[in-house]
Amino acid sequence: LLLLLTGNEPLSVLPLNSLPEESIGRAHFKLCDRLKLEKKQRRMCRRDPGVAETLREAITMSALECQYQFRFERWNCTLEGRHRANILKRGFKETAFLYAISSAGLTHAMAKACSAGRMERCTCDEAPDLENRKAWQWGGCGDNLKYANKFVKDFLGKRSNKDLRARVDMHNTNVGMKVIKAGVETTCKCHGVSGSCTVQTCWRQLQPFHEIGKQLKQRYETSVKVGSSTNEQQQQQQPLPGLNDQIPRTMDLLHIEDSPSFCRPTKYSPGTAARKCYKDKNCDAICCGRGHNTQSREVTRPCQCQVRWCCYVECKQCTQREEVYTCKG
Repeated sequence: LLLLLTGNEPLSVLPLNSLPEESIGRAHFKLCDRLKLEKKQRRMCRRDPGVAETLREAITMSALECQYQFRFERWNCTLEGRHRANILKRGFKETAFLYAISSAGLTHAMAKACSAGRMERCTCDEAPDLENRKAWQWGGCGDNLKYANKFVKDFLGKRSNKDLRARVDMHNTNVGMKVIKAGVETTCKCHGVSGSCTVQTCWRQLQPFHEIGKQLKQRYETSVKVGSSTNEQQQQQQPLPGLNDQIPRTMDLLHIEDSPSFCRPTKYSPGTAARKCYKDKNCDAICCGRGHNTQSREVTRPCQCQVRWCCYVECKQCTQREEVYTCKG
């Protein structure tokens, strides 16, 4: 399955099988139609041939990063079928992370697509606002974050802020975009006699998306619970302002209800029975105190590899026994 940020819900299902061959210039129409897009979003997708592939890239990147960041947790970013849909209907920390990683993925992918020349409506970031501040020549090809931010905001559109869930979801979406912006780095290349660096060519680059995922995972860990101050059970929470007020300006992810344990099969996850774990690292936590099974198996892997001239790697095959640990049911 692929997953897509649409604005109604951060991740929608799309089959992974490749599209049939289409005539050049119309192929992206088919992909746009297969994505679960609203009318305006479909129009934005169709008007630039590069958008459809960029959306698909953002989908894949966000999903894989989510699964990587939660690979050692009880909830391992299970995003297929009813589990995904049911989590998105609630206000868990996991919901907050999904909104943030989705908007970050789309922003990152769009900025990179511009600088890679895959889009018709944008190109490199020329950084005119930083020109002449130092003895720099702005060159290379910077990632176009300015265009990406505008595109994502237009793509998502303005959402209702009349209820708590909608405002929290939009806040978490914005956090994903802000983390991308905060991670912009200036990369420079020296020019001059014998590399004297009398002139530098500089451009702006986004951090690798894995770094973005790591930062959002940290914000997931410290997510702030918000709720109505009239609820007696929520006195320890940060009270949410009235409907006419804005959510506090913060880079924290926000959630409005406690997450389930994810230990047993529910409508939110398949549970952790038979999940692979790592002894002395996370088996106790993932298996929820039920214990784990141990299996011994033989594994053959390449080993003692050497690079041969020219140009291949020669390896031996080594067989060893290893133990695999899985949670009891």
